[in-house]
Amino acid sequence: MSNRIRINQVEPAAYKAMLAFDSYVEQSNLTTKHKDLIKIRASQINGCAYCIDLHTRDARKAGETEQRIYALNAWRETPFFDEQERALLALTEEVTFINNKVSNESYNNAAALFDHVYLAQIIMAIISINAWNRIGISTGMEPK
Repeated sequence: MSNRIRINQVEPAAYKAMLAFDSYVEQSNLTTKHKDLIKIRASQINGCAYCIDLHTRDARKAGETEQRIYALNAWRETPFFDEQERALLALTEEVTFINNKVSNESYNNAAALFDHVYLAQIIMAIISINAWNRIGISTGMEPK
């Protein structure tokens, strides 16, 4: 059991702001499948065990297949993801690995497949899960 701080208890206003951001993402036009893919893939990259556990369970409940969840870290090498999902996953990886920048190729590919509002919501969903991953990792949150 971690003895690190619980941000929701120590800084409830900050936690409330994060929950509001998360609520925005959940109420966006993004499909559940798209939100789940973003959350799982970013959490895999960041190594957030708590979020991987939580979001893979949620994805399975929403109908995501075990095969796609298991293959997500090798999505480029599988036929399991459609064109939109591939664009979304590429963007998720590049925003998560932001120090390498977001390539024009990935951005333009996503922009060609999604309208501006949906693309903005994708980017905000990626930012949100990356923030949650950093909270989970820095405070030692563990799967139950």
